Amino acid sequence: MRVFDSSALLAVLFRERGGIEAAALIDEDSWCGAGNWSEVAQKVRSLGADWATAGAALQSMGLEVEPVDQIDAERAAELWRAAPSLSLADRLCLALGERLGAEVVTADRAWAGRPGVTLIR
Repeated sequence: MRVFDSSALLAVLFRERGGIEAAALIDEDSWCGAGNWSEVAQKVRSLGADWATAGAALQSMGLEVEPVDQIDAERAAELWRAAPSLSLADRLCLALGERLGAEVVTADRAWAGRPGVTLIR
């Protein structure tokens, strides 16, 4: 089971370095939190790309979107003390990974060395 950060999904969509590696990890047991899904949608739209096509492409690979729940929200708030430089979406992604007991996939080097995190570049 894997949870994908927005940076990893954007690498897939825009064929950035690490995107091939991230795409190879997406299967029917892959998740993206709603906060990160929103970040991806925003970035795709801001670059003038078609979000409907991009979102459908990710979901066709097996990616599921998981709502933010109370446990994730509270854990993300706790993570702020330990890692105040991480955005709310980053902390929600880590919280979702913890809740699901899943590997978290990211391109964000600020997460290096965190347990359960895989860097794609």
